[in-house]
Amino acid sequence: MTPPTPPRLRWQTATVARIAIETYRAKTFTLRLSRPAPFRAGQHYDVRLTAPDGYQAQRSYSIASPPPASRSDAADTIDLTVELIPDGEVSPYFHEVVQAGDVLEVRGPIGGPFTWTPEMGGPLLLLAGGSGIVPVRSILAHREQVAPGLPALLLYSARTASDIIYRDWLDNRCGAAIRYSLTRQQPPGWTGYARRIDPAMLQDCIRELATRIGKVAAPRCYACGPTGFVETAADALLAVGVPESAIRTERFGPTT
Repeated sequence: MTPPTPPRLRWQTATVARIAIETYRAKTFTLRLSRPAPFRAGQHYDVRLTAPDGYQAQRSYSIASPPPASRSDAADTIDLTVELIPDGEVSPYFHEVVQAGDVLEVRGPIGGPFTWTPEMGGPLLLLAGGSGIVPVRSILAHREQVAPGLPALLLYSARTASDIIYRDWLDNRCGAAIRYSLTRQQPPGWTGYARRIDPAMLQDCIRELATRIGKVAAPRCYACGPTGFVETAADALLAVGVPESAIRTERFGPTT
């Protein structure tokens, strides 16, 4: 007898409650789930689109919103931030077709290794490249809800200042230390990093965390982004002495 499919892996409908423009190529879609389920910061949902001729396309998108911290939170909604990939099958549909009130097919939450709960503690060193900031935002927002005193530092690598997703939230409401690196173009007067991630950059971040907590402590590290970014970040963390057991990664294909 075939065992029943776990509820989180069954497809369900979700209604688009609202759409927020994050950057010129990223939008956040708030989905109201027909069958909401608890999730952990760092998990994702699958989205499935079906064409009139029956053709289906499916993609995974990280949850940007934090897990509900109380019964008063909107426990029936999740935020998915979708970056436009011009030749993609799914993201152009989101950006060009989807409107508030539309109904989509989703399933989740999915994912285990790249998650954080307050019981895991910190300090936290979070590394994000491009749209890899999405699950990291969920982790940071959850930390701000349930453990605001936990030291955390985000190093966010983007091509240009206009590519930084959630810029206002990160600068004004995140509650963690934020460091940016712009790899392709920097605005006049830029004082952040202007190169790809490297061991020296991570040593700076680890020293800053140590200063904030008043002692040297091995950080719990999360790195998310394109495959090349994550591999470079993981190698750099190992090079500066972070144990492999303290590093968690989430990667996706290269952005065009």
